[in-house]
Amino acid sequence: MGIFGALTTSVAGLRSNSYALENISGNIANSQTTAFKRVDTSFLDLVPQAGTSQQVAGSVTSQSRLTNTQSGSVQSASVSTYMAINGEGFFAVQKPGSFTDNNPVFTGVNNYTRRGDFSLDKNGYLVNGAGYYLQGVPIDPTTGNPVGSTPTVLKFQNDFLPSQATTKISYRANLASYPLTTKHDTSRPGSELLRAADFASNPQVAGTSPPPFGDNTRVGLQVNSKAGTAITGATLLKGASGNAVTNSFTITDTVTIGSGASAKTIAFYDSSAGGSAGSAANTTYLDLNSATVTDLLGAIDTANGNTGTASSVSAGSVTLHTGVASDLLVTSTAGGFAALGLTSPVTVTRTGGGTVGTGQVTGADNQTFLDESISGGATTAYDGSGAPVNVQFRWAKVDSSTLGTGHTDTWNLFYQINPNATGTQVAWQNVNTNFTFNSTGQMNPVIGQLTLPNLTVSGVSLGNVTMSFGTGGLTQFADTNGNVQVNQLQQDGYAAGQLVSVSVSNAGRVVGSYSNGRNIDLAEVSIATFNGANFLKRTDGGAFEVTNESGEALYGKGGSVSGSSLESSNTDIADEFTKLIVTQQAYSANTKVITTANTMVQDLLNVMR
Repeated sequence: MGIFGALTTSVAGLRSNSYALENISGNIANSQTTAFKRVDTSFLDLVPQAGTSQQVAGSVTSQSRLTNTQSGSVQSASVSTYMAINGEGFFAVQKPGSFTDNNPVFTGVNNYTRRGDFSLDKNGYLVNGAGYYLQGVPIDPTTGNPVGSTPTVLKFQNDFLPSQATTKISYRANLASYPLTTKHDTSRPGSELLRAADFASNPQVAGTSPPPFGDNTRVGLQVNSKAGTAITGATLLKGASGNAVTNSFTITDTVTIGSGASAKTIAFYDSSAGGSAGSAANTTYLDLNSATVTDLLGAIDTANGNTGTASSVSAGSVTLHTGVASDLLVTSTAGGFAALGLTSPVTVTRTGGGTVGTGQVTGADNQTFLDESISGGATTAYDGSGAPVNVQFRWAKVDSSTLGTGHTDTWNLFYQINPNATGTQVAWQNVNTNFTFNSTGQMNPVIGQLTLPNLTVSGVSLGNVTMSFGTGGLTQFADTNGNVQVNQLQQDGYAAGQLVSVSVSNAGRVVGSYSNGRNIDLAEVSIATFNGANFLKRTDGGAFEVTNESGEALYGKGGSVSGSSLESSNTDIADEFTKLIVTQQAYSANTKVITTANTMVQDLLNVMR
């Protein structure tokens, strides 16, 4: 080839380096373009056929080397519909071939892009900055699963989300082992329990037989006599010194047992002062000249009908017993009464009693129920038309293991039916299940779920609703607040709502936010991969087309989607500047070869002159 071959080779070198410079220029120009993939340049030598001893370096040509599989850095974005792909893959998109009445008409030809700056347009399409429309697979709102596998152009209508009736309530909570009800009194065992005898209609589980009335007690404060020692049963009710109460009873003092027409009275006289017992009806008289604390306690037991364990004194403290005949109410303004360590009035209710359980709280018993139960939380449920209903829950402890052998920690759950109930109208409904707990605070047996048949609140029927507690969802641990700590209270119903906005989750799903507060998965973004991703054909706007060399799109093997994010260009400015310097040097060197070859040709021509 000689001199003229050198000239043509240098021209090819200039052309190849110019091509490289063009790619470098494009890379630098697009260094801020979202998800741009730089184009590198490969140089290939062209060697003519020649003998082994006549081979030459040959000429050169250049071609592009794509970097479609090299990701740019992912940056967070403030737009909720922006997205980026972590790993391999491309967004499946289409570009309209035309528009009819401002609505796009698609050609059906798929393109693929890494550019994820999608925004919702006026027609409900997600369109990126280059005008490509996102494709994906719709989601069934009922099951939450994709409908099919073939991606289609996504369009989100500003329609109403139909209402859904509540069919399930998920509930998890800890019930305080000692509930601090309004009526609780730590000095009275069982006072924290719902007492069936306090209700006209026993609200415990329907058919529950009430326990028989049992004795209950009240222990007074520890007090001393005038001798400075703890009082005993032999302590006198009156005395100037020695073993007598510190504040003596007088003949004008009285102690009343019970109330109303059935009340009975204990009165006093002093025989040492010439007094004698009176004859008033329903009155017991004690002689202060000799009466002791035991005498007074015996009179109280008799008046209250206590024929069981007698009231007594131990270690300076008076213990009053109700017996099983009636509750105990003792009132007295006597100073001597207070000297016994008791504060008037003394009210002690018997344990047990009541009627057979009906599973309902009537309006007449509503306040009593509120006083003997604790709140269990509330949730808003919905009927078939989407009308909201406020469902209130309350827990009542009906038995306690602290009462001794034969007793188990047992709770009943109620929901409110009618907040305005009066008289015999039903205010609260028992779910008619006993929730029992063992000594470790775990439910035993485990009740995973139950059905609330025809759940009706304020006249609105929700139908049959399943209430789910899960395994270990209900516990009974000590809680100083004495209340129900609700850990979960959710229901699956909702009112109708209008689509307000859409966003993209990190699970790669387009999520619709509705005016009713619901967030519903609307579609799954399709991620396409290719066996030969670097052989895709580039088009305007950072999009690519399928070629024979790239292979067809494959779905289901791509990377993950990151919502509210954008992928940056993979162009490295510093690297491009370095390539720019090298390309400039190579270009200059080729021009030098042309200059040298031209001089040699001139020298040859001068020989011929």
